[in-house]
Amino acid sequence: MSRLNTNQLSLSYGSRQIVQELNLSVPDGRITALVGANGSGKSTILKSMARILTPVQGGVYLDGKLIHRQPTKEVAKNLAILPQNPSSPEGLTVRELVSFGRYPHQKGFGNLSAEDNRMIDWALHATGMTTFSGRPVDHLSGGQRQRAWIAMALAQGTEVLLLDEPTTFLDMAHQMEVMTLLEKLNKEQKRTIIMVVHDLNHAARYAQHLVALKDGTVLYEGHPEVVMTSQMLREVFNIDADIIPDPRTGAPLCLPYGLAEEPSEETPVLSPTSGARSVEPQEQRVQALA
Repeated sequence: MSRLNTNQLSLSYGSRQIVQELNLSVPDGRITALVGANGSGKSTILKSMARILTPVQGGVYLDGKLIHRQPTKEVAKNLAILPQNPSSPEGLTVRELVSFGRYPHQKGFGNLSAEDNRMIDWALHATGMTTFSGRPVDHLSGGQRQRAWIAMALAQGTEVLLLDEPTTFLDMAHQMEVMTLLEKLNKEQKRTIIMVVHDLNHAARYAQHLVALKDGTVLYEGHPEVVMTSQMLREVFNIDADIIPDPRTGAPLCLPYGLAEEPSEETPVLSPTSGARSVEPQEQRVQALA
């Protein structure tokens, strides 16, 4: 059974419903990428999984228990989130930032324990930030700063990491730096990672599980080689694109050409369903690749 899943989850901002009756299971020990156009509900779902947003109906379950009914500190020992564009107080050093990840494990306002310091040292080492530990966070490059925040999440000692657009506003080199780190954490430490990603080629290359959303509904779900199709791109993103295998990795590579044309009345159109599309050959492919 998946450690993290949703059951009939409905989410709203005021009177505006964003997600309706979502059923989603996050594969343990894998990288899952949520993709979709702006406003499709990706970040909203992630916020609900992190207890930042309370459901209108249904719920998010962590280890079979409703996450919104569990004590905050208990949730924080199992799940860490890196929000979009996090900020820190001016002058805060990298080590001080990473030490905040130990808060769920502390009692009162006591000093850091030997175990806390061990975890901080490990998180700095795992992210390649040890040599930057005494440097102010606001003096770092974009990629270094993002790695510092990931180190803080790692210091929590959780098996599940939620990341909301971890490469936003980073140049190409820093994007690769962050994505390679996440891949390493997943492969070497079996971390379960759920991330919202805008770059479809990053999603297809680094994730083992893709969830394509439109209007708060899962239209496609499964291995990138199955989900990343021209049909999915038309339905979810309204673009025309070719999909070719990456010459180095074999992962599906998206080559967009323009906006999709509106279908004529004679052109059959598949109607959306309340869940992910079910196509037998695709299901067989997912099972074969799982």
